[in-house]
Amino acid sequence: MRSNSLVELDKAHLIHPVASYRGHERKGVRILQSAKGATVTDGEGHQLLDGFSGLWCVNVGYGQDSVIDAATEQMRQLPYATGYFDLGSEPAVRLAAALAERTPGDLNRVYFTLGGSDAVDSAVRFIRLYQTARGKPEKDQFISLSQGYHGSSSVGSGLTALPVFHTGFGVPLDWQHKIPSHYTYRNPVGDDPAAVIEASCTALRDKVAELGPDRVAAFFVEPIQGSGGVLVPPPGWMAAMRALCAELDILFVADEVITGFGRTGPLFASEEEGIVPDMITMAKGLTSGYAPMGAVVMSDAIYDVIADWAQDALVGHGFTYSGHPVSAAVGLAVLKLYEDSLLENGRTSGQRLMQRLNGLADHPLVGEVRGRGMLAALELVTDKQKKTPLPASLDPSNLFFDIAYEKGLILRSFGNGALGFAPPLCATTDEIDQMVDRVGMVLDKALENADLRSAMAG
Repeated sequence: MRSNSLVELDKAHLIHPVASYRGHERKGVRILQSAKGATVTDGEGHQLLDGFSGLWCVNVGYGQDSVIDAATEQMRQLPYATGYFDLGSEPAVRLAAALAERTPGDLNRVYFTLGGSDAVDSAVRFIRLYQTARGKPEKDQFISLSQGYHGSSSVGSGLTALPVFHTGFGVPLDWQHKIPSHYTYRNPVGDDPAAVIEASCTALRDKVAELGPDRVAAFFVEPIQGSGGVLVPPPGWMAAMRALCAELDILFVADEVITGFGRTGPLFASEEEGIVPDMITMAKGLTSGYAPMGAVVMSDAIYDVIADWAQDALVGHGFTYSGHPVSAAVGLAVLKLYEDSLLENGRTSGQRLMQRLNGLADHPLVGEVRGRGMLAALELVTDKQKKTPLPASLDPSNLFFDIAYEKGLILRSFGNGALGFAPPLCATTDEIDQMVDRVGMVLDKALENADLRSAMAG
């Protein structure tokens, strides 16, 4: 009765993110009741391995007592402190200092947000202010990658390059532009790393020339494109694009909302190619989803230009919950878990994940296995030679998610037929094995679908 009542209340009142509203009303909600480690339990008592860390975010896993204790203690001591009026709290100050110490180069100035979308929005505002402060207000154009994701807010959704976030919303805005993704599996130049890097650099140069060499403010990029299907650039791609942005006087913003905090191995994916972005946006793993928080970390150089320009005037950007003390306390506790053991465990389990997923490469549905660390995807096709995508009529996102749920696994099922994986860093190699075993069962079960078999037969 309780479960049925919740389903009806949900249908009547709760608007779900990125959902078919009428479709959800017909289908109903699956209530998640509890969780521990890498396992969640729904309202019917059904246990599932969480192969996606909630929404790429529960990096430390569920039920970590040290994080719960930190939040509880902070709520008792000081549940809220504004950052306005020169006020603040110890956890926010200490977390900002900890992030500055761990981000590369001179990325030493931290502005806290509630999540990834408003971190991107804040970065855009700071970039516009910086360009104005340095006497170049005409640098007001922004470039991102096709198939990229930078949030679903009014500004970030235009930098995002996925059509569902544009339809009916009046975005992209006229100052938001795209260049092609590196997407090696379907890149017109093929999958040779040098050719892909050259094509991307040429595309950025051409777009800057088209917009005007003195007009482009910044280039936003994910070290690995998450919601576009876990698209991994070839080695050297990030470094090449970062160097080109410096040459063209364009700020390079690494959107590490998904890739940050051990997801690909190191604390930040930018470390893997030794680059220092001008800004990093982060969220998700910052608090491991235990409390809402995101951040923009900017270089001293950007901060100083803005501060020197403003002098004693107010910089008019702020949120009520910026630097929330409970979220910051959670962030500090989570950071300790990463550095005590979970970064290392994530690297070990990430190697296992990629090894086991590569073992599925010969399955009739698998076109490509790709990933790095605890971030991976299988791209499914109906013809491996022709790389034929699954037909949209199959509704792959629901088809594969539902089968996986039945098999006791939560994964990300993309509309293009890719299956995404981002297990908690606490997952053991045994749990990784169980997850991939269930992925194999999902693929085999999908082959029983008559429409899918028909599509594979041509």
